Amino acid sequence: MAADQRSKADTLALRQRLISSSCRLFFPEDPVKIVRAQGQYMYDEQGAEYIDCINNVAHVGHCHPLVVRAAHEQNQVLNTNSRYLHDNIVDYAQRLSETLPEPLCVFYFLNSGSEANDLALRLARHYTGHQDVVVLDHAYHGHLSSLIDISPYKFRSLDGQKEWVHVAPLPDTYRGPYREDHPNPAVAYANEVKHVVSSAQEKGRKIAAFFAESLPSVGGQIIPPAGYFSQVAEHIHKAGGVFVADEIQVGFGRVGKHFWAFQLQGKDFVPDIVTMGKSIGNGHPVACVATTQPVARAFEATGVEYFNTVSDSSKSREQHGF
Repeated sequence: MAADQRSKADTLALRQRLISSSCRLFFPEDPVKIVRAQGQYMYDEQGAEYIDCINNVAHVGHCHPLVVRAAHEQNQVLNTNSRYLHDNIVDYAQRLSETLPEPLCVFYFLNSGSEANDLALRLARHYTGHQDVVVLDHAYHGHLSSLIDISPYKFRSLDGQKEWVHVAPLPDTYRGPYREDHPNPAVAYANEVKHVVSSAQEKGRKIAAFFAESLPSVGGQIIPPAGYFSQVAEHIHKAGGVFVADEIQVGFGRVGKHFWAFQLQGKDFVPDIVTMGKSIGNGHPVACVATTQPVARAFEATGVEYFNTVSDSSKSREQHGF
C-alpha cells in the first residue's frame, strides 16, 4: 500500500511492529499523524492544521522556500565530506565567526548536536588533561553514551551518576533556593558551583569542563541570572577547566535580543567552547563546535585526525536563515 493511502491505524500498527518502543510518540494514546508542514503549521492526514509549538528543529519554519531552494541547488552540484577543499565550509565558518566573540575562531562541522557535545568533551579533556565534568541539575546534553553520563535528566533513571560527574544546582531564580528577591542570585548560584568544585578536588578529582545549556531547556526554560556564567567561569578556570556553552537548542537568534543565548550574560563573558545543532541546519543534519586557538591546538597536538562526513550541501547562507 502506498504511504499516501495508508490509514492512521495502519501506520500505527506498522510502527508498533517495526520501530522500537523506546522511540516514543508524542500523544501516545491518540498520536497525531503528520503528513506535511509549512511555516509554523503542521497538517495531519485529515488536513487538520496545528501550530507547531513543540518541534524544536525548524529554525526558520517548515519547508522554508530559501532553505528548500538552497538544498536543491547544492544537491545538484556536490555532496561530500569535510576532507575535500571546498568554499562552502570556509565561507560558512567565516560567517559564523562574525557572530561570535573574537577568541572563538576555530570551527569543527559535524552531523548532530550530540556529536558536537561529544567533541566538546574531547576537546576539554585534551586541553586540560583532566577528566571530570561539572553539569547543572536536570541537564540534557545528548544521547551518546558520553553525554548520557553528563545528563542528570537521563542518568538518574539509568546507571546513576559516575564518579567523574559533579552536579551543581540549576540557577533557577523562580523555584530555586536563590530567587529574584535575593540580593545577588548570580553570585549565590556560582558559589554553589565553587562548592561542588572544591568538594571534587578534596577527593582528588580534577575538573576538565563545566557544561551548561545557555538557557537550560529540559530544566524548564531557565534564564540564569545575569553575571552567573562569568562567576562560574572564574571558578572553573581556577580549577583548570573550561566553560562549554551548549547552544544546540537556543542559538541562532532564538532568544531574540542576541544571536547567541550566552550573550544574555553580558558582553564580557566568552565561553571557551560553543556547541551548535538543530537550528544550524533548520532541522537538517548539521552541527558545529566553535572554540579558541589554544584549545584547538591542544587537540591537534594529539596527532589524531578529525573529520566528519557532514556534507557541504548543508552549509549555505540561505539554508541557515542569516
